[in-house]
Amino acid sequence: MKRILILSFCILYLASCNSSNKPKGLLPEDKMVEVLIDIHLTEGLTSAMPVAYDSSKVLYNLLERDVFIKHQVSDSVFTQSMLYYLRDPSEMERIYSRVIDSLVVRESAGGLIDQF
Repeated sequence: MKRILILSFCILYLASCNSSNKPKGLLPEDKMVEVLIDIHLTEGLTSAMPVAYDSSKVLYNLLERDVFIKHQVSDSVFTQSMLYYLRDPSEMERIYSRVIDSLVVRESAGGLIDQF
C-alpha cells in the first residue's frame, strides 16, 4: 500500500512539474516576436538621435509605451512574458532568431524606420 501511495505522489509531482504549462496572460510566441521587433526598432531610433542621454531615455519610454499600445499589451504582461521565456534559453533563442531575421528582412527591404 505504501508503494502505491509513494508511486502516486511521484506521478502527481512529475505531472505538476510539466514545463509546457504556461501561465495565464502570457504573450504567445508570435506576439512576443512582433513586440520585440518594435522594441528594438524603438531602441535603435532613440539611440541614433543626436540628443543627450537623459532626453533619449525619456523619448524611449514614450515610444515604448506607444509600442505597447500598438500591440494592445501592457508593460507588466510583456515583462512577465519576457521573464517566462528567459527561463528556457532554447525557446528564447528561437524567438530572437525570428526577431533578428525579421529585422534583417526589413533592413534589406528599404530601411527599418520607414516600416516602423
